[in-house]
Amino acid sequence: MLRTPSRCIASAARTAASSSKATRTSVRAMTSLRIAQNSLPRASLRVETVQRAAFHVSSLRLAETVKVPQMAESITEGTLKQWLKQVGDTVSQDEEIASIETDKIDVSVNAPMSGKIVELLVEEDSTVTVGQDLLRIEPGEGGTPEKDEAPKAAPEGGARSEPKNLEEGNKDDHAPEAKKSKGASEEAHKKQQEVAPKLESSEEEKPAPKKEDKPAAPKKEDKPAAKKEETNPAKSIGTRNETRVKMSRMRQTIAQRLKASQNAAASLTTFNEIDMSSIMEFRKLYKDGILKNEGVKLGFMSAFSRAACLALKEIPAANASIEGDQIVYRDYVDLSIAVSTPKGLVTPVVRNAEAMGLVDLERAVAELGKKARDGKLGLEDMAGGTFTISNGGVFGSLFGTPIINLPQTAVLGMHSIKEKPVVVNGQIVIRPIMVVALTYDHRLLDGRDSVTFLVRIKEYLEDPRRMLLPSPV
Repeated sequence: MLRTPSRCIASAARTAASSSKATRTSVRAMTSLRIAQNSLPRASLRVETVQRAAFHVSSLRLAETVKVPQMAESITEGTLKQWLKQVGDTVSQDEEIASIETDKIDVSVNAPMSGKIVELLVEEDSTVTVGQDLLRIEPGEGGTPEKDEAPKAAPEGGARSEPKNLEEGNKDDHAPEAKKSKGASEEAHKKQQEVAPKLESSEEEKPAPKKEDKPAAPKKEDKPAAKKEETNPAKSIGTRNETRVKMSRMRQTIAQRLKASQNAAASLTTFNEIDMSSIMEFRKLYKDGILKNEGVKLGFMSAFSRAACLALKEIPAANASIEGDQIVYRDYVDLSIAVSTPKGLVTPVVRNAEAMGLVDLERAVAELGKKARDGKLGLEDMAGGTFTISNGGVFGSLFGTPIINLPQTAVLGMHSIKEKPVVVNGQIVIRPIMVVALTYDHRLLDGRDSVTFLVRIKEYLEDPRRMLLPSPV
């Protein structure tokens, strides 16, 4: 029989002890880890899982960038007026998604493809330039998304629903503690009820002090209160609010051009009165037939436009302009018709108006007016213009002094029609009278020519048959 040395036996015993200790340590660590995992709320674990899944979304990689479109040759920038769509909205191809305001017109930004808007790169009221990144669209099917979706039904088959918040998730874990605290609160409530009657009875036994029964103090305070009530109504009368709104680009351009006209032109205004009886009778006789055959409502603007074209042919300086040290005369008439819109005053142009009759002029003016009010005027509709007609009478203006639209030389102002007593053949009669005004640039147009021009307008309107003659009579 072999004998094992005592040293070997001792070392073997130490090795076994250390291994058993390591095993116990690892078991304790695993146990504590399991306890920590079980103690974590399930809602927080679910949120972490959702957050990790969110990083796998890669819709931005598929999105295409939409840039600011070309607006016109002379327009390089504008102001993003309004976003018509927001992030998350689906759009169809060629659907309008934004509006850009320029100095003269509004430019629509249309979707180049169908898809979903994933990012807006520019804020409203910001200045944008042609070719600048505007937004990103993820290609896909267009259409309007259903915003109000029905809530999903609760899972059946005993599936466990998630708690609404962390407190509900931990409600079961803290149930024993809640019962204990509930019992303790009931005991404290009983003690308070036992003590409360004693306190109330002791307070009732004590006699109230006599000094507090004196009502002298409240009487002294009544007078100042009455004074305050008298002064309050004076402070509440009226309001003093102020609202600051940024000027639109069109309004800024209008302000600059009108001020430049005042500074550059030697403006002068001459007036005259027109008896509108004949032209009103002419309109009354033929307006129904023209509306039935031509589909156009006959008004006074066509008559004034035709009369202006004939007068400009006689006084060519009123249709000219100054460029540097030269005078530019024209054998054509491009009439600028002033139209008031919610955004400001615009002057679309009727080109070659001298070659048009009354019906054609009325149709062209009506079409341009409708486009202006609908905000659909293009830059080509307002470019140029050699003479302007402004009708302030539609707003009830009696008379005024219109401002020249540079680089033009003159502007004709129409006003409201009022019945006035006038002398006709030695008798006082009541006639419908309109005051007309001609503002002209005295640098190019002399007083004799300006007065002659306005007299010709008066003659053509008081006797429309004169418009048929080859020359003034």
